[in-house]
Formats: sequence, structure tokens, C-alpha cells
Amino acid sequence: MKIGSKKINTNIFLAPLSGCTDLAFRLITREYGAKFCFFEMVDCNSLKYHSKSVEDMLTTNDDDLPIAAQLVGSEPEAMVDGAKQLIDRFDLSFIDINAACPVPKITKKKAGAHLIREPKRLFKIVKKMALSLDIPVTVKLRIGYDKEDNDHIVSIAKNCEKNGAAALFVHGRTKAKGYTGEVNYKAIKAIKESVDIPVFGSGNVFDPQLAKKMLDSTGCDGVMAARGALGNPWIFKRIEQYLKNGKVLPEPDLAQRMTALLSHLAYIKQFKGFGPGGRIGEMRKVAIWYLKAFPNASVYRKGVVDAKSYDDLLRLLDSITD
Repeated sequence: MKIGSKKINTNIFLAPLSGCTDLAFRLITREYGAKFCFFEMVDCNSLKYHSKSVEDMLTTNDDDLPIAAQLVGSEPEAMVDGAKQLIDRFDLSFIDINAACPVPKITKKKAGAHLIREPKRLFKIVKKMALSLDIPVTVKLRIGYDKEDNDHIVSIAKNCEKNGAAALFVHGRTKAKGYTGEVNYKAIKAIKESVDIPVFGSGNVFDPQLAKKMLDSTGCDGVMAARGALGNPWIFKRIEQYLKNGKVLPEPDLAQRMTALLSHLAYIKQFKGFGPGGRIGEMRKVAIWYLKAFPNASVYRKGVVDAKSYDDLLRLLDSITD
């Protein structure tokens, strides 16, 4: 498929998950079948300062392609400046504008999902970026702010396209609902039917069957896996195979899960840029994702929380394997 001038070799994307989809996460998902990933969401204003946390988010390597970046911000000029910095540094397929993040510290800055409440600001950002950049510009939307209103969100989608958006990524919940409640497939369908650019559905893509339900219910062109990929890097291959031939690949067994976890931890050790204390915190978080599927998970979770180092964690995991 194509997004603007760019050919994309899949319609199943790893979403930009703040605090999760770092290089280690992206590499393990690519190893197990992901064909397209996003950097974590980046605040356009933070790019000016080259802080350690931002540079850690932007760590990448030659195996981490194809990739896109998602920017959050409220001012057209700042968004363009941030996008140009990223384009100068990385081989990006496209830049996505975040008009979906429901987190208060983002919406208070008139960014993220706030842009649904102030669509004229969003359209100015889209137009300015589309005219100023040499790669396609896309937009991530929610279906509403405080309430669902198909007419309102369809109008926003159409105007995003009119102002230069090359594709839309749509989370099927309002900002108020966050990540709870049912996904509104009808709203995503209404958006898809109103525009001529690709539309990707997001929300509750936890397994191959739900990915197919998203596509069948909305008519959208592809899906984004977000929380469904936590501790579950093989979700992309399983979705791809189910969409191709209707066969559901078996869930990985415990040994396969442990192998993936150990690889993920090794990537964190290799690539995570902050100090040892922060690195083991990231390892604990990741280990808990994978171990949820194990018998006696609550017992192991306590051991993970108590681990003080990478070696401590490996010893614990060895004992679980035994």
C-alpha cells in the first residue's frame, strides 16, 4: 500500500507507545514479525534540548527500518521545526501528528486529543507540515473528546485530508474514555467512508481475531497494535497469517515466551541509555509483561520486583525455567 509517495510493505503497524516502544521493544517485535514500527511519541519542543530521555527514545540502528515518527505539539512552526530535525537525522517513511493522546499533561498544553476540541489549530498544523516537509504527513485521531459525535469527527477527518494529510490513524474511543470501554467501529467506518486516503484502525487489537474484526467492521485499510504487543511480540505475524489464510497460529508456549523475554532483556541491556538503576526498572516492567502468562505469575512478579540487577533477574528466570 502507499501513504502519500511512500510504499509500505504491510498494513499492520506497531503503534508509538510512550514509555514502551523503545529500540529494544521494536527490535524484538521485528524479530518476531513486525514489519513497520513507530518511534515513541516525541514532544516537538523537547527536541530543542537533546535531553538524555529524548535521545534514549530516539536511539535506533540499521535493523530498525522501516520506521515513522509521531510528534505531539500545539504550534505549527514548532511542529515543523521538530519534524525537520527528525527528518535530518533519520530515514523516516512519514511523520504523524498526534491528535489523540488523552494524558492531561499533554492536553493541558493544547496538544494531543485537545486538537479535536480546537480543530482549526489542528488543520493549521497539518497544512503547515504538509507544505513544509518532503515526506508524507499523517494524523492520529480519536473519535471525540468528551463524547462521540460522528459528524464532528468526520468533518475533522475530511479537513485533515483537505489540508494535506496522507493517511489517518483512528483510535475508536473518545479522549474521556481513555483506554477503557468498547471500541466504536461505526465511527471509524464513518471516517473511512468520508475520505480517500488510507485509514488505520486502533483500539483493542489484542489478537488476530480482533484485528480482523476491526478491518471487517470498519472497512479500514490496516490496523495498529499497541497494548496488544506488550509481552506479545508475535502478535504481528499471527495477525498477518490469519488475514492471509484464516488460520490462527498457536499461542507461543512457555519456553517460547521465556526465549523472547530473555532476548528482550538482552536488547535493553545493550541499547538502553540511562543508568543501571533505570535500566533494571525497565527490565522489571518488561519481565512482568511476559510472565503474566505463566502459572504462579504473582509469585514470580514479586521476585521480579525484588531483583536488583540484570544478573538477579536472570537467576530468577533460570529458576522459573527449571
